[in-house]
Formats: sequence, C-alpha cells, structure tokens
Amino acid sequence: MRVQDLDTERGIIHVRQAKGRKDRYTLLSQTAYKLLEEYIQTERPREWLLPGGTDGRPITVRSIQHVFEKAKQHAGIQKPATVHTLRHSFATHLLEAGTDIRYIQELLGHASSKTTEIYTHVSIRDIRRIQSPLDRLKEMKDIE
Repeated sequence: MRVQDLDTERGIIHVRQAKGRKDRYTLLSQTAYKLLEEYIQTERPREWLLPGGTDGRPITVRSIQHVFEKAKQHAGIQKPATVHTLRHSFATHLLEAGTDIRYIQELLGHASSKTTEIYTHVSIRDIRRIQSPLDRLKEMKDIE
C-alpha cells in the first residue's frame, strides 16, 4: 500500500493487488487513520506506507505475519488466528452490525455474492435476539 492510497476525505483505502490479485476500495477507520497519521509524521515513509527491508520494496507478507503473531502473543490470545482471520472478523462484525451483504461483498472484493455468503453463518448471540412468532402472539394476547 502506498501513502497516496489513503483517501482521508472519503474515509477509504485503495487496496491494490489484494486477495485474488484484485484492486478494490475498503474502509479507512478514523481510529486507524489517527494512528497512521502519527506513524507517517514520525517515520515519513516515501513510497510505501510500510516499507520493507530492501529499498524501494514494500513490507513482505511474511513480515506482516510475524508482527501479527507477536501482537497476538503480547495480547495473550491463545486461539488460532492468522492475518486472514482479521478479514473474516471484519466481514462478520459488519454483518452483525446490520451492514447489507452487498456492501460487504464490495468491501471484500468478491466477484460473487456466493463467496460473501460464507459470512452469514449464524452466531449464538444473533439467534438469542430472534423472537419466536409464537411468543409474539402470546405477548399480543397478554396485552388484550
């Protein structure tokens, strides 16, 4: 990702050659941007937002995986997780917050909605929020 891929005006990031070698736009969180802004002012990256060890090259996927593992250990997270887990979590949280699956499809860069539908797995928390129509009928009778 290049520094110019951050669009702070619209709150988006231009992701180039991401999963499936596709370009797409995704959300730029205000919280993340504040941290990035501080990082940019301190580190002054030139071309790449996260430069690698070799001049003119971005950080490697393996380096990102290593940083993720260290952060996971530091946070005391024992469950198995990968950087890709963050993508799944992002989609799942958006879905649970009521975001339309078509928007999630666009943010993830899926060509088919069928691919995005894997995130529609039902969580226990969501099931508990659903009220049975039978219970609603009983409540209506109790009101009368």
